[in-house]
Amino acid sequence: MSATPASEAHPAPEVLRAPLVLEFPFTRSLGPVQSAFLTGLRERTVLGVRTTAGRVLVPPVEYDPETAEEIRDLVEVGTAGTVTTWAWNPRPRRGQPLATPFAWVLVRLDGADTALLHALDAPGPDAVRTGMRVRVRWAAERAGAITDIACFEPYEDGGTGPAADPGTDEGTATEPPAHSGEFADPVTGIVAPARLDYTYTPGRAQARFINALAERRTTGERCPSCRKVYVPPRGACPTCGIATSEQVEVGPRGTVTTYCIVNIKAKNLDIEVPYVYAHIALDGAGLALHGRIGGIPYDQVRMGLRVEPVWTESGRHPDHYRPTGEPDADYDTYKELL
Repeated sequence: MSATPASEAHPAPEVLRAPLVLEFPFTRSLGPVQSAFLTGLRERTVLGVRTTAGRVLVPPVEYDPETAEEIRDLVEVGTAGTVTTWAWNPRPRRGQPLATPFAWVLVRLDGADTALLHALDAPGPDAVRTGMRVRVRWAAERAGAITDIACFEPYEDGGTGPAADPGTDEGTATEPPAHSGEFADPVTGIVAPARLDYTYTPGRAQARFINALAERRTTGERCPSCRKVYVPPRGACPTCGIATSEQVEVGPRGTVTTYCIVNIKAKNLDIEVPYVYAHIALDGAGLALHGRIGGIPYDQVRMGLRVEPVWTESGRHPDHYRPTGEPDADYDTYKELL
């Protein structure tokens, strides 16, 4: 009789994975220093700021990193410089400066004492070295953003630039000229798209929680010390620091502990505003989870409202929670879960 391999007798559980994308536009106003810097890029001018100690910082900052004093002494630096360090990027990602393989480089521009991070267009890693001379390649269309620098490119200037020694902070022998920072139609604000693509792999506790949701059950794990039931489970009690493994089914009904009214429509979310997002303490849970409240006008949602989950036909988690029709819960029953 042949023995059955252990891997066949007890196959490994499926490892859950899911691609996730976190994306949003980040809108911010600009102070006088950042406004001058970005407007200067639009005009093919690179500005730095001089500290009280005489160092020239590029990109410029509004406060001296050593003394915390406000600094606005703008100077114009060169558009050529020296690579101080680099890393090769063989597989460019969406939204990066170049679509073909390139090098990320830190470039100390002529007249600057610090380095600027950007992309270097090079045919391969063998063509990149610390100490090489490079220059700015301007974008054909510029709007007042760091992307107005399309990238850097190799530049042979006959040795007229600073010494190619990345270990020094001496900059160039020529003092960079002062600049007023004044331009016509200055840039006063920017919208920077933020995006993070990653693959999420849950641990054992989260995997058990997700698998239970597929069966329309909500489970948590009980701490063996404080006896609180954490939903979603984390594999350890965040209060006691003790590993958790005891599975506890909670809900499905629960109580609204607190909530907010959402008035701004999110991109790619097919929900009309205003709507309510709430913290819901499921019966038997020691921690509130969040969910959308439906089936009731937004201005009638209240603390203590008793709710139950509503599942869609193929949903792996509740689509929203609706009122059960029960009397509101007494405040004392959920005050510790706010």
